[in-house]
Amino acid sequence: MAKKLNIKVKPIGLLDLIAFKKLVPGRTKRFDEGSTTPLVAVPAVNRLAKQLHPKKQIMMIDEITTHNDRAKSFKLIMADGSKPAYFRAGQYVSLNLSIDGSVFTRPYSLSSSPKDALDGFYEITVKSGDGGFFSKWANENWKTGDRVEVSAPDGNFYYQPIRDEKTVVGICGGSGVTPFLSLAKSVAEGTENLRLILLYGSCKECDILFRDRLEEQERLSGGKVKVVHILSDDDKEGFEKGFITADLIKKYAPKEFSLFICGPQVMYNFLTKEIAKLKLSKKLVRRELFGEIKRVEQAEGYPDGAAGAIYKLRVSGAALDKEIEARSDESVLVAIERAGILAPSKCRSGECGYCRSRLVNGDVFVPGDSDGRRAADKKLGYIHPCASYPISDLHIQLPD
Repeated sequence: MAKKLNIKVKPIGLLDLIAFKKLVPGRTKRFDEGSTTPLVAVPAVNRLAKQLHPKKQIMMIDEITTHNDRAKSFKLIMADGSKPAYFRAGQYVSLNLSIDGSVFTRPYSLSSSPKDALDGFYEITVKSGDGGFFSKWANENWKTGDRVEVSAPDGNFYYQPIRDEKTVVGICGGSGVTPFLSLAKSVAEGTENLRLILLYGSCKECDILFRDRLEEQERLSGGKVKVVHILSDDDKEGFEKGFITADLIKKYAPKEFSLFICGPQVMYNFLTKEIAKLKLSKKLVRRELFGEIKRVEQAEGYPDGAAGAIYKLRVSGAALDKEIEARSDESVLVAIERAGILAPSKCRSGECGYCRSRLVNGDVFVPGDSDGRRAADKKLGYIHPCASYPISDLHIQLPD
């Protein structure tokens, strides 16, 4: 039998109602007559939020470091002398630019550490030679003193103590080393508390970026950072030879570890089967975004006969209604940018949803690995233009 609760409710009397009625006027009178402390115009938490998540940061190129004929690093400082937004090691920023009538956004991982942001600067590395228009243009044209609009730091490619193991095995290739350099520096500086084992794949020894700086972080970390170089085209003493396989990962990894991967698309394609052999929990595997898919016509499920086609794309939005051309081998976002239309974008990999737009009519192909849409968006006709490829005439509506 349920136990009865013995609760006594005091009846509300006339005096209680009078006191309640006078509550607000009484407080207002005390504020007007007795307040000597002025109200804060902007609360501290609002100021902090603005510092951490600015809508944009106007930065200036302060230094340029040439690594080889294809890769340069750019040190960026705030144009007004302030400090850039703080971030977590492994995150990226998006750069907004206008070149020859076309508008661009390009995401780049920060190779500098969070402590460097407190010291007043970011560093990004731009590697050309992969067919990217902007990377080639930047390496040929950027000079010290040039200004660039930079987004707030973003992305989920960072260490999370609640989720991850105490050891992170990082796999990278080419300029994919940049977020790991940031992480290694953070470990050496004491900002992050973990052990990092980095498996860095390159074609030849001369292709290795940041070799000296990585060795420096190994030394400064007191054993918490270890870098293993793997060469696919050279067989040299002191280097692993071949590709990064499951067996090679097991050779250097402890029993329990998280796996972080950042590199070119071809590396991701190869590693998919190798990682499956490790039988890791899904939460322990983190893949950094690699941008727009190259040679999308080779992706699984791409419709026959669509390759090489050019379609009509109607783009509408706030005070905008324009018809442009769209190639089937380039994303809808690239077509919009080539036409000089400024469209929202950040990750350019289908994940963040910042470019989310309504597909009014038409058909697009979305590669499975790049489809970061919510289930509801798929049903309601929304796409991420950065990861959608036209396979018919289209009409899309950009967000206002």
